[in-house]
This record gives sequence, structure tokens and C-alpha cells, in this order.
Amino acid sequence: MELSNEDNLRLNVLLRQNLKAIRIDESRMVVHGLTDKGEAKITLNPTCKEDRYLRLVREVFSTYVLGSPGGYPVYIRRWTRMGQARDEESLENLLLLGEPEAVTAVVHAPELSPEIAASAWWAFPSAENARQLLNKQQIVNSELGPELANYLLEFLPFETEAKAQIDSVRLILQPGLIADATISKLWKNAKRKQAFYIGFMHTLPRNLPETGPAHPQLAEHEASLASLVAEDPIAAQLQQVLSAQGQQYLKTAEHVINKASNQEAVVELMTAIGNYFRPVRPDLFRYRNVEEIIERARQSDVDTLLQPLLAKHPGFEDHARAMVSLSLVDEYLVADVFGRTDAIGTVMRKRLLPVTTPLLSIMQTLNPTIAVK
Repeated sequence: MELSNEDNLRLNVLLRQNLKAIRIDESRMVVHGLTDKGEAKITLNPTCKEDRYLRLVREVFSTYVLGSPGGYPVYIRRWTRMGQARDEESLENLLLLGEPEAVTAVVHAPELSPEIAASAWWAFPSAENARQLLNKQQIVNSELGPELANYLLEFLPFETEAKAQIDSVRLILQPGLIADATISKLWKNAKRKQAFYIGFMHTLPRNLPETGPAHPQLAEHEASLASLVAEDPIAAQLQQVLSAQGQQYLKTAEHVINKASNQEAVVELMTAIGNYFRPVRPDLFRYRNVEEIIERARQSDVDTLLQPLLAKHPGFEDHARAMVSLSLVDEYLVADVFGRTDAIGTVMRKRLLPVTTPLLSIMQTLNPTIAVK
């Protein structure tokens, strides 16, 4: 079985233009080509079953681009999804195969130029590809960045997976992508979808759209803390935590702990908390229970780290050690629980109490309005 003479001729003419990407609309049997002059379109005239005919069309593209009719090799799909495709010419060629998986390989490339990214986005616009592209700073800073962010924003109500919701919010909150009014609206929507809060905690930990009162001790000690901030990361972190923004961050974490509905959200929350306190983290070891992180915050090398702050503010010792404990929080703290259960909702939160109750107690040291259940 072969392509119709008309289709064969038109496809070969298309391939000899200065093509940037090819997209196939399988439902309408139309081939779209992106060229320097705009978009070209070829309506196919099948001579056999449509799925078979589309394979013949892709064989034409593959033979022209790769020198073989085999198409995008299945065995390298995982390799390219891991970001191993780096050569710019090979990335451009992948966009001419008319295969969505090949486009996905392109958007996973780490050093992707904004020009090739724009062609890949034209070839296969999807939420997953938008997230991959917005993970690259050069794409965020390009003209394509706001377009991708708005796509994810519009698609957000249809996302069902917590990880996808968190990642979408995290990425669209990057500077310069959406308006402040849109950010405020997204924050309000988080009251119905708790996963949104975690996205805010990742990207805007020090600039949340909502704030409450600062810690009652901050006013008394703020000037003294400010004098230490430039040279002491412990003092800098404490000043931040005691501020209105820092107190709101902890209240947001408390809210998510009490309302988290699935394991993905909890894992992302643990990561966000650890990232927030990372400037005071004393080591890179990963701890598997809360008792270990509390004990680690009381070891002698931590005493040395705390000395500049405690020399002037001995009353903040518990606060400082609480921050160090929280800096050691990550997904490993919940790994043992999740290794024994796949529960969600209320049952999951109940089984997490051996982790979340002491965590809330640590957070209460830094924000007295936090309730420990």
C-alpha cells in the first residue's frame, strides 16, 4: 500500500520548504507544517485505513529526516525524556517527524532554545509539555513564557492529580508570567484546592498574597536581629520567620497538614518546608523520623552555628533549634508511613499523626497560634 500520488507529491514539496515543525491532526487527517512564511496545511486523501495511512505519512517524514522509515525509535524514548537529547540540529529534526513522543523528547532537552521551544509548543501543546518548558529559565524569560503560563492557568481546573496541580501553580507563579490580580485570585481558589497552597509555598515562600500579624517578639528584637542578618544565616532566617510573611508561611503549612488529601501533596509539602528553612540546614543527611531531626538540632556543631545569635538573644534558643529541625524535613520523614499504606484523606492524615503532631509542635515554637492536635 502506498500514498496517493497527490499526497506523496504535496508532502515532498512541504518537506523541501524551510520547515520548523510538523503536526498531524489525526481526527481530521490533516498535516500542518510550520514554516518561516507561516503555517501550511495538507488535507490527506487516504487510500487505505486511516491508521495505516498515517503510518505511511510518517514513514515519508522519517525517511527524509532520519534516512530510515522506522520513525522515532521506541528504545530511546525514555532516554530522551530524561533530557539526553542535546544537539540543536537533532532537536530540530525530531520536530519534523510528526510524532508527539518526539516532541516530548525535545521539550525535555535541558539547553532548549526559545526558538525551538516555540516550534515544539506549536507542534504539541499540552499541560505536561508546558510544565517541562517552564522548568527552563531561558523559556520563562522568553516571549513564550507568559503564553505557557496562561495555558496552564486555564487548564488548572481540569487537572485531577495533586502533583500536576502543585507543579502548575509553582511554575506559573514565577516572576513576570501572570498579573498580580491573577495571583491573588489563584490564592483565593486554594481554599477549595489545598494543593495550590503548596505551589505558593514553593515559589513565593516569602511573598504570599496573604499575611497575618508578625510574631509578638519581633518588634522588640527586630533592630538587633537586623544587625546580625548580613553575617549570620540563623539570624536572617529567624527574622524572616518572625515576620508577618514568615508567620503566614507557617500557618499555611499548618493548614495543608490538617487538610492534605493524598500522599503526593504531603510529599510536596515536606519538600517545601525543608526548602524554606534550607539556609540553616547543618548537613545533607536525610532523616526518617521527627525524633532524629529534633536530636540533630541539639548536637554540638549546631551549638556552634547558633552561637552568634544566642550571644545576643539567648531567649531565642528554642526558636533557632526549631528552625534547624525544620530545615531537615523532607519526604523521607513520611516514607515509612507511606511504605505501609496507600490510604488517602482522613485515614491517611490519621496514620501520619506520629509525624505531623511533633512537626506542628516544632512549628508552634515559631508561631504560637499554631494548634497541635
